[in-house]
Amino acid sequence: MRGKVVLITGSSIGIGRHTAYEFAKAGANLVITYYKDKEEGEKTKLRCLELGAEDVSLLHLNLMDNESIVRCVQETAERYGRIDILINNAGVLAWKPLREQSFEEIGEQVRVNLEGLIKLTKVALPYIREMVINIGSGAGKRGFAELTTYCATKFGVRGFTQALAQEEDRVKAYVVNPGMTATRMTNFVGADPSEIARVIYRVASGDISKPSGSDVDVWDYL
Repeated sequence: MRGKVVLITGSSIGIGRHTAYEFAKAGANLVITYYKDKEEGEKTKLRCLELGAEDVSLLHLNLMDNESIVRCVQETAERYGRIDILINNAGVLAWKPLREQSFEEIGEQVRVNLEGLIKLTKVALPYIREMVINIGSGAGKRGFAELTTYCATKFGVRGFTQALAQEEDRVKAYVVNPGMTATRMTNFVGADPSEIARVIYRVASGDISKPSGSDVDVWDYL
């Protein structure tokens, strides 16, 4: 991974942060993004440099804003000239029954988890050399009460990934599906995000090898 350019969305905290650490230890050039947590993003950047990253860029990214999506990719391309691996990790969750979800909460989940992911991938594709890894969920493989909209977005991510793999011969595409993970999204209940990050890195490095378009269910590797 030394010298490779890896763009990880939503990497100021949680799974994204720990995924950045894994690539940093391997000497990658990292582009990490934040939406609201710039201070946490700065901490992640500093730690990545300490761990051995060749170079680290910290960019603001709002996946609900088209200009922000385009700007993130353009700044990455201008600095590095390419993206070897794109990891679409950013996501939001409203954990409540559908009856209680506001239109804003429904819209934010769909726009960030699915629409923004698709748009960012589209803009980045001309620069991607190797792989797209989309972070899905166990909630993208079966439905769960109080996660209706979130489940819909993660099922959508899987369908998008399978279709993308059929379109793109040059770029591999995978969905990595974590189970319950101890992040802000789950009130820090579940598996250690560093364990999820190691599985993501194994996919990126080819240690876990499957046909493009495949699911990689994290619980099979823990």
